Amino acid sequence: MEYNTSLPHMIIPEYGRNIQKMIDFAKTVKDRTERNKVAQSIIDVMGQLNPHLRDITDFKHKLWDHLFIISGFKLDVDSPYPMPTAATFMTKPDRIKIPSQKIKYKHYGKITEDVIAKASQYPEGPEKDLLAEVIANLMKRSYLTWNRDTVSDQTILSQMEELSHGKLELKDPMALKSTQAIIPRLLTNQVIKKPSNPAFRPKNNGGSGGNNNPNNKFKRKF
Repeated sequence: MEYNTSLPHMIIPEYGRNIQKMIDFAKTVKDRTERNKVAQSIIDVMGQLNPHLRDITDFKHKLWDHLFIISGFKLDVDSPYPMPTAATFMTKPDRIKIPSQKIKYKHYGKITEDVIAKASQYPEGPEKDLLAEVIANLMKRSYLTWNRDTVSDQTILSQMEELSHGKLELKDPMALKSTQAIIPRLLTNQVIKKPSNPAFRPKNNGGSGGNNNPNNKFKRKF
């Protein structure tokens, strides 16, 4: 009986040991034409074992790369894609640079600050007033994303003026949307329904038909 602890290490365990054995067999096939047929058959099986990969754009390319990786880059077949090398996968990816800019109000984000800075450079006129209206409503929506309770319009307007260094202001404060317009109150129009469970129905303590009425008498039939 074979135990996994005594078998060779699986390079990509997601495909299972049988795929690895098939690839090891493909490396022993001497005829190149026959070896190409075996490799193509293995690719087909690998695709059936991982149907979720079919949504990926380079689905077939990824399967061929996995084939060469499992073979230890020793399988000599005609691939429709460039054959990768071990050095390709040993190279570390470039380090992603994390933005280090200081954000005044993090709930608005850096993009909102950039938009305000750009809008502040516009000349006075209807276009700049429209930008101020759009930005103010955007700021209020962003604020309410993190604080669902409420926010005063004066807070939004003062912070927009602060971020724009006094170069951007809302000429018509009424253009700022209300909190309910941004976050609809779903419970406002709900109708309170009576519970359908009889156990939660209130007892009738006063009517003539109530069970607690002392005038009601239970009649026994003999």
